[in-house]
Amino acid sequence: MPPVTQDPVPPKVDRPRRGLNANSPWFPYLLVFPLALILFGYVVQPMFATFAESVGVDGVANYTEFVTGSGVARSALLTSLMISAASVLLCGIVGVAMAFLLKRFSFPGRRLIEAIILVPAALPPLIGAISFQLLYSETGILPRGLQQLLGTENPVLPFTGIAGVLVVHTFTMYPFFYLAASAALVGMDPSVEEAAYNLGASRVRVWRTVLLPMLTPALVSASLLVFMTSLASYTAPLLFGVDRTMTMQIYINRTNGDLPMASTYASVLAVSSVLFLLGMRWYEGRRSYRSQSKGVASHRREITNPLGKWLALVASVLATMVLLAPVATIALVAFSRDGSWTTEVIPSEYTMQNFVTIFSDPGAYRPILNSLQMSLLATVGCVVVGVLIAYAVRRLDFRGRGLLDVAVMLAWALPGTVVAINLISAFSTGNAFSFGQVLIGTFWIMPLAYFVRFLPLVFRSSSATLAQIDPSLEEAARNLGAPWWRAFGTVTLRLMLPGVLAGALLAFVNGVGEFVASVLIYTSETAPISVEINNRMYSFEVGTAAAYGMLQVVLIFLVMVFSGRLQNGGRATREAAKWTA
Repeated sequence: MPPVTQDPVPPKVDRPRRGLNANSPWFPYLLVFPLALILFGYVVQPMFATFAESVGVDGVANYTEFVTGSGVARSALLTSLMISAASVLLCGIVGVAMAFLLKRFSFPGRRLIEAIILVPAALPPLIGAISFQLLYSETGILPRGLQQLLGTENPVLPFTGIAGVLVVHTFTMYPFFYLAASAALVGMDPSVEEAAYNLGASRVRVWRTVLLPMLTPALVSASLLVFMTSLASYTAPLLFGVDRTMTMQIYINRTNGDLPMASTYASVLAVSSVLFLLGMRWYEGRRSYRSQSKGVASHRREITNPLGKWLALVASVLATMVLLAPVATIALVAFSRDGSWTTEVIPSEYTMQNFVTIFSDPGAYRPILNSLQMSLLATVGCVVVGVLIAYAVRRLDFRGRGLLDVAVMLAWALPGTVVAINLISAFSTGNAFSFGQVLIGTFWIMPLAYFVRFLPLVFRSSSATLAQIDPSLEEAARNLGAPWWRAFGTVTLRLMLPGVLAGALLAFVNGVGEFVASVLIYTSETAPISVEINNRMYSFEVGTAAAYGMLQVVLIFLVMVFSGRLQNGGRATREAAKWTA
């Protein structure tokens, strides 16, 4: 019987994959190069242009005048730094105290306060400042109400000047400390604190040696946000008449046509922000703040004392009234007739005409359309660039990865006025990044400013989501023959979608409420909602201005609710995807 033979098996030939070869050592650089070019062209290069504008033809003359001039510049810098430091201290006291009470104790009214404690975060910066001006200034509801009640000659306990600015900052920025401290307290092991008490330590010493050191990372993060936000604050100093701040001087010099001096203020303000950022990072990195214990999570203590329960209930009612008062004020004034509110404690005439005018008059509706269009364009750019940069930083190995991370967050450390001055300096003439066109005075400078300011929001949200996704899911798709772009789009990007959408919604809603940068670069045709609100206030059309503000508040509230659902649903989506894979 002849032997059985088999046909030879043809050798396996690797077929070249279509698209980008992700295994190539050049792939990270091919992906990163256009992203780095975008960051350089619209973030870094405008900073250099601002510095060059501040130096000008006279060298350091502007900086010499800043240091040795009339004293306005030095006073503005010191005032800005003082307000920012005081804001950090006050917000820290309020935010940490509220976090400690709500996370460590159970008392009547706690759930109500927890439900509304983040209401100030839903107020756009301009609307927040206006609401506090309507409430607490010399012409505000509360001082004039107390004046009428007590029969005094002048308003009672009005907030003006720096005090008014600090009140606005405290009540609108304490959520930074509250959120950071709450997360730290929930995850803190209570056995460490109990061990200190068992060893005879007093409450003050436990706070100083145990609780505060364990809270340091959270406090540093919140301090950075509050300090930089305060340093960038423009609306509160504007409305409470504090003109000797850096942001106000930038606006004044820009309005007077002195761009070199405005650039000088912007450069000094940018350096101050970056130095504070580096200083706080250094302080945080001096030691480790991790707990080595394996205890259980903390639990709330029930207040059993009858007097304590009664005081807690009264405090809860007062806190609720204080937290809801700004939004209630804007809602009340939104229905008041323009020009009818003069010396009365509250408006005397009410109408729906403010909202009818906004949606029926093309001139009044135009700012809404401008804000929506410009924010949408900026958000699309933030999503495309932010997602790719997050992927590059998290998943690719290349030289300069840390530098790319710093560059994308640099705009977040810069005040909005500085970003605006940077863009004015860079794009007052045509260059390669504007395709030879002058962007100042055009529609496109506004979306570009929003893109630069809010790109870090999408980047951080996308990066945090990507960190929770197993890289093996994308690798499995590529091993099955899918090119990189298909594996990224159908696997990684779909799993990132909740985080990406959450960041995109935050960028969009911040763009709709943006005022600090807009006020320096808008034109009559491109005025957004925030600028229109400011203009209406100065025209004594307070009712219409509040109506615009109420629309912003409602939009932000809806976005916050939707974003929260996306983030909660994202966890289930990722777990389901893992099981499916």
